[in-house]
Amino acid sequence: MRMVSENTQPIGRRDRVAGHFGEWLQGRLGPEGPVVVITMKCDVLYAQATYAPASELRLGHSGVAAVTHDQLRALLSATGKPASGDFSLSGNILPGVGAGSSTASLIALARAAGADETRLSAACLRVEGATDPLMLSQPDRVLWSSRRAEICAEFKAPPRCEIVGGYLGDPIRTDPCDSAFADISDLVLLWEQAANRSDLARLAALASAAAERTTRLRGPSGDPSAAIARQLGALGHARAHTGSARAFIFAPGTVPETAEAILTRAGLSEAFRFSTGSEY
Repeated sequence: MRMVSENTQPIGRRDRVAGHFGEWLQGRLGPEGPVVVITMKCDVLYAQATYAPASELRLGHSGVAAVTHDQLRALLSATGKPASGDFSLSGNILPGVGAGSSTASLIALARAAGADETRLSAACLRVEGATDPLMLSQPDRVLWSSRRAEICAEFKAPPRCEIVGGYLGDPIRTDPCDSAFADISDLVLLWEQAANRSDLARLAALASAAAERTTRLRGPSGDPSAAIARQLGALGHARAHTGSARAFIFAPGTVPETAEAILTRAGLSEAFRFSTGSEY
């Protein structure tokens, strides 16, 4: 009889993590409160990592590099994993656009390394200083303190909707020390009520209000998002509050065929569409 010996060496692993596309809401929870977000999940944007055992630590990139070798080493330390292994990272999220490039990449790397899920949020925070809730199974159901990696409240997810998005201007890297955002505590209260009713039109209007507060406070001047939303007949618009992503919100099946062309003519780049929210 052939005997098969048990192999105790770890095998290669792979993990893929979805990004987001700006935020439904972002601002401070009270004038001096924490910076909080309700993220807009986007499954078509992703980071993917692979791991294979190795005696040294190596990191290869396919495409834009969102995580450095030093950041990977810090991530492994924060998750209690050894600083060794052959890692590769790929994906389609551009850094600095407000779509979770660094957070999604860190989570994918940590999971590929076999890290404990309960340590992911704190580990990402330690490496980034501000982190998205992409380690959660339903990241758009929480009010997330991005500088603390904490859930401040939980809501019903936004109902299913369609988004047309693009990028306005140059990428903008998130500064974890930057807290110059508008107070949105009033919008958060209204969000909970509208989410409980699955009132997409109201949620889109609240997203527009949050986006416009950020634009008035932080720029850019001449942001065409509100005008584009009116031209498209969108329910509302959202933005990356520290990034170039701009999103236009529609009920399912109502996106105009010319939507991407309209965004391009208005100066947005790489226009595309995706679905987000929940069926329930």
